[in-house]
Amino acid sequence: MRSILSYPLPKIMMIYLMFCPPLLAAERTVTWADIQALEAQLKELKARFLKQNPNVLDIKSPKPSVSASTQKNHSQVDVYATIRPTFGIIDEQSYSYWDVRDALSHAGIKAATEFATGWSAQLHGEWSIDLANQGNFGKSRRVYTAISTPFGRFGIGKQRPPQYLFIAEYVDIFNHASSPFAYDPQSIFFVDNLISYRLDSDPFTFIAVGQYAGDTDDNQTDLFNVGVSYDVNGLHAALTYQQNDVHVEKVYLGENRVWATSLAYQFNPRLYGAISYQAKDYRRVAVSETRKGHTIDFSMAYQLATDYKLKTGFFEFNDGYHFDDTSNQSFDGFNITLEWLPTPPLRVHLEYLNKSYFYRSDIESFSVGLRYDFKRHWQFN
Repeated sequence: MRSILSYPLPKIMMIYLMFCPPLLAAERTVTWADIQALEAQLKELKARFLKQNPNVLDIKSPKPSVSASTQKNHSQVDVYATIRPTFGIIDEQSYSYWDVRDALSHAGIKAATEFATGWSAQLHGEWSIDLANQGNFGKSRRVYTAISTPFGRFGIGKQRPPQYLFIAEYVDIFNHASSPFAYDPQSIFFVDNLISYRLDSDPFTFIAVGQYAGDTDDNQTDLFNVGVSYDVNGLHAALTYQQNDVHVEKVYLGENRVWATSLAYQFNPRLYGAISYQAKDYRRVAVSETRKGHTIDFSMAYQLATDYKLKTGFFEFNDGYHFDDTSNQSFDGFNITLEWLPTPPLRVHLEYLNKSYFYRSDIESFSVGLRYDFKRHWQFN
C-alpha cells in the first residue's frame, strides 16, 4: 500500500484537510489553539517530506512566468474621417464671388499593439481630402510609427509638433481652413522627417522634436521644437521654443526663432476661453531682412442652448515689415460663428470673418458649412 508521505506536499495537505476533524464546522468554535496545532502538524509534515525528498529545495508553488513569446498581444484600431464642406461669398480686393471650399477634410487610421506591460507599438496615417476641387485624397498630414514605453514615447515620421499641440490647438476651434487665423500664415502644423519624444507625467507633458531633412545643404537639425504644458482641472498653460533654418532652393537664408505661450480654461460646462501668443525673430543673413514679428489668437466658445454654440475670435498677425513696405502681410481681425449640433457627429455652422490688412485690401466672407465626423474602434487580443 502506498504511503501517504510518498505524495507531494500539496496532495498531503488536501488529504489531511479531508480527514482532519471538522474544525470549521458551524457547531464548533475555532480557537487559537486549533490554529497553532494545525500549523505545528503542517510544519512536521513539511520536515518529513523534505527528509524523504532531499533534492527538493523549495516546495513553494512556483509563480507562472509570462514571456514575451507567450503573452497575448492586445491591439486596437481606429478608423476615422471628417468631411467639412463650406459654401459662401467672399469679398476680396473689391471683388465678390461665391465659392465651395473645404475646412480641412481628412481621413486616417490609428493602430496600437501592447506587447509588454507599459510597452506598445503605434502607427498613425492621416491624409487630407481635397474637397474644394475634385474630392481626391490630398497630401499626407500625419504618417509615423512610434513606440510607447514607461519612459516616454519615441516616434519617427510626419507628426504634429509641440508648437501646434501646445500653442495652436487650444485656439483652433473654428470650422475654417485658416484657423487659427494669426497662427496660420507662417507657423507649423505638421512637420515631416521628424524625430519626436513625448513624456506624460500628470499634470505635465513634455515634447521635444527634431527635423532631419537630408535634401538640404545643412546636415544638422533643420528644425528643433520643444515645449512643456500643464493641464489640470480644465486649465491649460504651455510654453514652447522653436528654431528652424530657412532655405530657398537649398540656399541658406537664415533662421527663425520663436518663443510662444498659451493659456486656456474651461470656466464651466458652457464657457471656454483660450489665448496664444508667439514672438518671432526673423534672423537673416541679409541684415536688412532681419526683423521681429508676433501672432496673437484669442478664441471663446459659449453654449447657448443644448444644440447651439456661439464662437468668436480675435487675432493679429505681424510679420515685422514696416507698414509702408510692399512685402508687409500683417493683418488683424475677428470672426463670429454660430454652430448647430443636432447630433454628435454633425455640425452645421454660419460664420462671418473680417480680416483687415495693413497694406493689402481687406477680406470679408460669410459662409455656411457642414461637418460630419465618423469614427470606428476595434479591440483585439
